[in-house]
Formats: sequence, C-alpha cells, structure tokens
Amino acid sequence: MHAAIAALLATLTLGATPQLPTDTLVVCPESFVPALRPWLDYRSAQGRQIGLITETESKERIRAAIRETAKTGALRWVVLVGDVPGEQPTPESPGVPTHLMDAVVNVHFGSEPTLVTDNYYADIDDDLIPDVAVGRLSVRTPEQLETVVAKILAYEQDVSPGAWRRQLNVVAGVGGFGILADTLMESITKKFLTDEVPSSFETKVAYASWHSPYCPDPREFQDETVNQLNDGCLFWIYIGHGQRRYLDYISVPKQRYYPIFQASDVGRLQCKNGSPIAIFLACYTGAFDEPNDCLAEEMLRREGGPVAVYAGSRVTMPYAMSVMGSEMLEEYFQNNRETLGELILYAKRDMVEASSKGGNRKLLDSLARLVSPKPELLKDERREHVQLFNLIGDPLLRLPRAESAQVASATEARAGESLVVSGISPVAGKGRLEVVCRRDLLTFKPETRTDYEASLPEFPNVYRQANDRCWESVELDLPAGPFETTIPLPAHCSGECHVRLFVEGADVCALGSCDVKVAPAEGNVQAP
Repeated sequence: MHAAIAALLATLTLGATPQLPTDTLVVCPESFVPALRPWLDYRSAQGRQIGLITETESKERIRAAIRETAKTGALRWVVLVGDVPGEQPTPESPGVPTHLMDAVVNVHFGSEPTLVTDNYYADIDDDLIPDVAVGRLSVRTPEQLETVVAKILAYEQDVSPGAWRRQLNVVAGVGGFGILADTLMESITKKFLTDEVPSSFETKVAYASWHSPYCPDPREFQDETVNQLNDGCLFWIYIGHGQRRYLDYISVPKQRYYPIFQASDVGRLQCKNGSPIAIFLACYTGAFDEPNDCLAEEMLRREGGPVAVYAGSRVTMPYAMSVMGSEMLEEYFQNNRETLGELILYAKRDMVEASSKGGNRKLLDSLARLVSPKPELLKDERREHVQLFNLIGDPLLRLPRAESAQVASATEARAGESLVVSGISPVAGKGRLEVVCRRDLLTFKPETRTDYEASLPEFPNVYRQANDRCWESVELDLPAGPFETTIPLPAHCSGECHVRLFVEGADVCALGSCDVKVAPAEGNVQAP
C-alpha cells in the first residue's frame, strides 16, 4: 500500500487481539476523536473492528484508503465525522469533504447542474452504486458531537418496551405536479402504507390538504408535525416539497398559507421516548454541503431530535423517491436488515434494477411511464437518487425489532357478535388486542368539505377519527405461550379488518396480526 495512504490508517486497539480485518472505517478529524471516544468504545464492545482516519483534508486520499481497506472483503460501514469544511478549512472548523458530481436528470426539473453525495466513499468499483454503508455525523464542534453520540448510545441501550416501537408517523404535503400525477401519487402512497407496512404496525398520517379527513386544523399543522416527532415513533416520514430550512406550506382559501415545519421548530423538539429515524422524501432538506445548516443537520444535532435523518441534497423527484421508499420498507419489514446503513445500502442497490421486481414496484414503474415528463430517463432518475440521498447519522445504528406473536381467528365474522382469537405470545406482559379497519379505509364516513371556514370547528375531531382505525380493543394480562380469548365486534363494525395484538413485556415488545372480514350486523347496511 502506498505510504501516503498507509499514513491515513491508524487502527485503534479497541477489541481483543488478535485483530480481525477492519469492518468499520471512521473518518474523523483528530480534534473530534475525544468526543467520539464513547461511540468507539461502544462499537468495539459490540465486536466491530474499527479503523480510524484522522487526516481528512483530501477526499481522494480518504477514498483511496477506504478502497485499500475494502480489499480484505470485511469492510461494511464507513462513518464520516464532521460537517463539510468551507473553502478555507481551519483547525477550529475541521470537517470531512464530500463530493460534487454532474446532475443528469434533475436538471430538467430546475435543479443545479451538480449534486452533492457521500456515495463517492461507498462506491468501491466506480459503478456509482454503493458497496458499503456510509453515513455522516455532521457536526461543527466537539460539543455537538457529544450530543449526537449520547443520542445514539441512549437509543440503542434503551430496551424498555413502548408503543413507539410499532409506530410510523407520516406527514404529507400536496404534490402540485398536476391533478393526474398528484392523484396517482396519493393513491400509491396509500397502497404502499397498506401493502408494505405489516398490519401489526400502527400509522398516523397528517396530510396538508384541507379537503382531507387526515388534515388537522391547518392553523395548527406546524404544531402537529412537532407533536408527531416528539411523541416518538420508529420512523417519521415526510413526503412533499422541501427546502434547505423549511418544508412546504398548507394552502387554504383566501390565499392563506400555514407552515408545515421550519428550522425554527427544531428547538421545540423534545422527544423523550423513542427518538425517531426521520426520512425526508423531499428536495434540499439534506443539503449538508452549504454554509447554512440544513434541516437534517439541525435535527440530528438537537438533543431531543431524531436519532438519524435520511434526506435529499438537491431537487428530488416523486417517482424515484417512491421507489426508494418502497425499497426501504421492504428492507426493514421483509429483509430484516440489522443496521440503518445496511437498510439504505440495499434499498439503493435494489432501486437501480427493476428486472426482478414485481407487485407494487411494477405498478409504480408503469404509472411513472404515463405521467413522467421524461419517461425515457426513469432508470437514470433512480440511479441519480442513489447519489442524491445521504444518511445524516450513524450507519451502524441498530434498528429496533419487536418479537413476533402468533394471532389467529376466523377469516369471516359478523358485527354484533364475539370473535374468538387465539395465538402464542413470546413474552409475558400487558397485552392490547384490537380489531382495526384496513389502513386505507376509515371507520366512519366523513363529510365532503366544500366550505373551509364552516369546516374549521370539525377539523380536530375528524383528524382524530381518521387516525383511529380501532373498532374495538380489550386489555389482557398474557403469559408467555398460548392464549385464547374473545373480543366483541361492535354493531357498526364492517369491512376488511385486522385482528392485532401488541404485548409489552418487561424488556421487549411483541406484536402480530391476522385478517378478518366483518359482515354488517343483521339489518345494517355495509359501511362505505
């Protein structure tokens, strides 16, 4: 190995000897190493074999060292520590450079001619597809790094059960790409949330269209976004337009606009239980190379903010983001990736190729060909989004998992009667058994909104009802092992439903579900 490259690598003696090949390479300015020490010790205790690069001025030499390390075949994660340094980096403001590359597709949609990407360090063989997981702890000072490290360690070391472990919160803006495109994207989003998020998980949706039952009081939309983050959840997902320091606005009649979320709201983030992983399927929210910090950076550095943020660095496009979101759901729920970095790595790799994909992915590709202004560039669009999206967080972050409970019932039932439910809980604890409507349905028929002012008093209650899909629930004290019980089906319950169980044990949660179709009670009309 060339001496200049060898000088970059200083392998830390953190684990037992003899030392195994490096699986984790950390690129960190020397002045940040003391603040990173608790993270280094913690990851080493987990068995990670860590190499450290402290000379961070040249991206070319950093990349060469990464590629040299990767020759052993053991390298899995690259962690970049520090913000992107300015044009004149100083010892007082160290950082790790990123990479600018020419844009191909998003320039047709108003973006800058170049995009910023850390995929430069993850691509070992020059095919523009990542080979290892990469993430950036984007901090400017050792104090900020101490805050970020403390959040990461607290997140992984917290084994207390909680409903946040089955919760996904979604905030969606209005696309504004035209009626046909917006309607299709809204339908696809609902379908993905229904098909690709298991029914045993809970979702909450806030949609920035005052016509929708999923819209809170528009005047309080900003507060609802903050509440979604502070309540804690597994993933918090924003879908819509974004800028470097603010998200879109909700528009209501008489040319009034209310913000969805702004940089000034970051100071209000105080998540105490279940710090979320934030995913921005939006433009610019991850523009971490610019002098003014972007939303992703500020949220990561906030003590009460998300534990990690995944976001786009320039203009992003709905089709490729939809594909990426779908692949990420598959990597978490079906492929059970261990770490956040690996989830993103494999989602990016899978989104490039479509040949082996079926189901919703084929549907999405077909619809995109109909509505995209550049249908001949769809594959290029997917490849470009591999570069556009970056993890502002720790790629080794371990993803929480609940145990699987078995739940069974009759596949058909009638409202007004009791349903026998049996199953096996892997843990003893407090259980909540529910009958809920399918995620793309409602338990009530909302009134069509034609008059905004007249509808305002009803917004909070309708929004609460829209996000409460529960027909009936019972509390149970469950032992570990088999169980059998009954749950009443209300007379007004009907349609495609799920029987869902959530158990909070002493130090682990369990969840499971099964499907049941509920026929209307005798004499009742089928609910819409």
